[in-house]
Amino acid sequence: MESPAAIVSFGEMLIDFVPDEAGVSLGNEAGVSLGESRGFVKAPGGAPANVACAVTKLGGSSAFMGKVGEDEFGKMLVDILDKNGVNTKGVSFDKEARTALAFVTLKKNGEREFMFYRNPSADMLLKESELNVELIKQAKIFHYGSISLITEPCRSAHLAAMKLAKEAGAILSYDPNVRLPLWASAQDARDGINSIWNHADIIKVSDEEVEFLTQQDPYNEEVVMSLWHDNLKLLMVTDGEKGCRYFSKKFKGSVKGFSVATVDTTGAGDAYVGSFLYSLANNPSLLEDESKLVEALKLANACGALATTQKGAIPALPSMAEALELVNKN
Repeated sequence: MESPAAIVSFGEMLIDFVPDEAGVSLGNEAGVSLGESRGFVKAPGGAPANVACAVTKLGGSSAFMGKVGEDEFGKMLVDILDKNGVNTKGVSFDKEARTALAFVTLKKNGEREFMFYRNPSADMLLKESELNVELIKQAKIFHYGSISLITEPCRSAHLAAMKLAKEAGAILSYDPNVRLPLWASAQDARDGINSIWNHADIIKVSDEEVEFLTQQDPYNEEVVMSLWHDNLKLLMVTDGEKGCRYFSKKFKGSVKGFSVATVDTTGAGDAYVGSFLYSLANNPSLLEDESKLVEALKLANACGALATTQKGAIPALPSMAEALELVNKN
């Protein structure tokens, strides 16, 4: 794919090892612990990479920027991006460090717990000098999370990439994607996530992340609005199966979610974000037009819901036809 990618997604890509049986099959109400799991399914993951694939699955154009190990897992991940039509010109390989791994415990309700292997992993070692500057400068939207802020040199590379994108006129999109086990402490996570908060044009947080960041009731509008900043064009709060809420300078509201048979919630937020960024890249005016925004959020909710109906993130990402079918059924 030689044309400029409309959406450049920056950050980590790793392999999730997911138990191949949910808690219900062992009759264990709490779910299967990692120690009890009899086997694992290998699934490509990492929120920014999932977002890039979510965009291309819908027919959009995206690139992933990050670093993997020069090992079999790293090659496998880049191959998966290529097969999903994601531009991989921004991916670097590290000869010393391994590709990151995460073991994911699935509870009976499809919710997750994580155990990470990265000390350090290749994604943490991306340097500013390894950034593909042209790719960043051509992006309409530059999307990122917070995991790439945890350690140097990746943090400096992340900040430099954001600056380049902003100067080139890109919309900055931020999904903090809180993963507490990766931070030294909860307060470190809050501080790190907030350190770039005011640079974003668009922020997506989950209800749980609102509660974590504010330490208050995530369904109280005043609490949510404490996360607002003057440079922000849109704040989205996802409420799981209930749908999402949206806040802009001009309007606010909520969009109902879709009821599906949930198997694994991994990647649901990324499917939502990818869908929304796809819509935004095609029609930047939706930030000013509430009816168009609501349509885009309906599609995003449908994509988020469909992503929970099978295991793993990237394999579960829906096509446009599948997403529209769910939207039109309701």
